[in-house]
Amino acid sequence: MRVSLFITCLADQIYPEVGESVVRLLHRYGCEVDFPQMQTCCGQPAYNSGYQDEAREVARNLIRAFEHSDYVVSPSGSCTGMVHHYYPQLFENEPEWKAKAEKLIGKTYEFSQFLVSVLGIKDLGAVYEGKATYHPSCHAMRLLGVREEPGELMAHIEGLELIELPRKEDCCGFGGTFAVKMADMSEAMVCEKAANVCATNADLLIGTDMGCLMNIGGRLNKENKPVRVMHLAQLLEEGVKRGERHGK
Repeated sequence: MRVSLFITCLADQIYPEVGESVVRLLHRYGCEVDFPQMQTCCGQPAYNSGYQDEAREVARNLIRAFEHSDYVVSPSGSCTGMVHHYYPQLFENEPEWKAKAEKLIGKTYEFSQFLVSVLGIKDLGAVYEGKATYHPSCHAMRLLGVREEPGELMAHIEGLELIELPRKEDCCGFGGTFAVKMADMSEAMVCEKAANVCATNADLLIGTDMGCLMNIGGRLNKENKPVRVMHLAQLLEEGVKRGERHGK
């Protein structure tokens, strides 16, 4: 199976280790992974700021980048959601490009969605002792409908105690440009989210979007809270390595 990695801006520039975990796990299950060099941003920041013409040009570049890919996998529900939900709107008056966008949508998946729904994998033989809570990102849930897949993967990690996050579906307050434009409101939202994370007494905060994790993790760090923040792919890869040491 040939898979192209859609890395996203945050993972590429700030959290490359997340992309590395995704690639190593996909290799583990027989996927041939490539990285189209011409990929850039999906256009979400421009689109959310009202610059639709600019977002459209960026989207065209992304469509071209993955034109010949069999599958496209991303460690972000937000960026994947941008492609799935907003690209048809961007090209609603351009039939040729709308058709190309629909083709990209049909083969583009968020990481946990791809593992569970395409590869049919839930149990990776992972082992990780600890208590974790999970923050579901807004876009993964609401734009992609990714609700059960991360939990199904974590439920099969031996030794991991998963504690439900209070008010888990509340936004963390990041929202990309929202955190800049509405800073006071954003701060209030992330403070509430961080307090709910701490209320679980979890050792780990797990998520599938580095924007959310960067925001919540930044608040936890500012408050000197001893909670490790990890992308789901990192947790699974570390768990797989520990599982191999345990002979699983």
